[in-house]
Amino acid sequence: NEINAAGGISVGGKKYTFKLLKLDDRVDPTQAVNNARRFQSEKAIAVFNGVFNTTAPMMKINEEKGREFIMMAYTSTPKIETLGNKLMVDTTVTFTTYVQVFAEWAFKKGWKKCAMVVTLGAYGDEWRQGFREYWEKRGGVITADKPANYYTETDFSSPLAAAIATKPDVMLIGGPSATTALVIEQARSMGFKGGFIMIDQAKQDYIAVVLKSTKVMDNLIGTGGVVSVIMPGGIFEKRYKEKYKRMVTWECALNYTGVYALAKAIVTAGTVTDVYKIRAAFAKALETPMLGDKYPNEVFGIEPAGRLQIMASVGTITNGKFDKSELYVWWGGQKEYERVKKLSTATNNPIIFLKR
Repeated sequence: NEINAAGGISVGGKKYTFKLLKLDDRVDPTQAVNNARRFQSEKAIAVFNGVFNTTAPMMKINEEKGREFIMMAYTSTPKIETLGNKLMVDTTVTFTTYVQVFAEWAFKKGWKKCAMVVTLGAYGDEWRQGFREYWEKRGGVITADKPANYYTETDFSSPLAAAIATKPDVMLIGGPSATTALVIEQARSMGFKGGFIMIDQAKQDYIAVVLKSTKVMDNLIGTGGVVSVIMPGGIFEKRYKEKYKRMVTWECALNYTGVYALAKAIVTAGTVTDVYKIRAAFAKALETPMLGDKYPNEVFGIEPAGRLQIMASVGTITNGKFDKSELYVWWGGQKEYERVKKLSTATNNPIIFLKR
């Protein structure tokens, strides 16, 4: 709406505006593909989707000759980058970044024993596997692995009891935020006094609202909320809450910035129809970074496989209170880190280079 209100974009001497079409796939891969087919029939050049289980099937059809479209994905699974899709752009950070940062936070506290009570499903399985590999490689011990259905269950006493019985220092938990809040609350009521590591699907700012306090969330690490990363623009949250009457999340913020990145790529490519040229133009379009004076998050480029170079935000809770969120540069080397640190407008948050 903002792009259109400003007059749209200019390509080849003509003005173009954006048209948004919405269809619900109900997290059903077949429905997702059917929806994509409908978008194809409407001559869509890009489709946004936020779940890997539905994004992956769409990526099997988005390169069909004559019916191509750019897959604007929102998923932290590293698997998406291994599919070799030439028309994919991913608007969020890979969870392997969080695995490393979260585990190192726990090790610095002297914690070596971790129990896992993570959501069922392919995404949860990937997280558990990735975390276990890193944790054990660093000398840690996984004392229990008790996946639970965060989508249908509300009573997590059974897997929690089994996990707590192994006397872990910390627990890896997470799935949808609402039920993750229940897991935290129930674990504390069952006497668990250790720390929590939350997978990136769970959002601590939302959980704090659900629990009406951060008291039981002590010694916790997860992704930092949008508002915890202070940008000089500061207008996105206000506009979003006024219009939609709901909390700002990374899902809406990153996809918002993703639309602007797409618009820049279209202008740079000089075409509104050739999606291969548009996808290829992202790199040049982002040579001038998208900074926080105009957008709710910053974009410094794009990886060859399609993931946007966005800093990972990490937040912790100590003594029942939110700490200042930290930002991690996970791509490039020291020189790139220095460039990002110099250009970034997020001057109120520590910016850290993540050595892989």
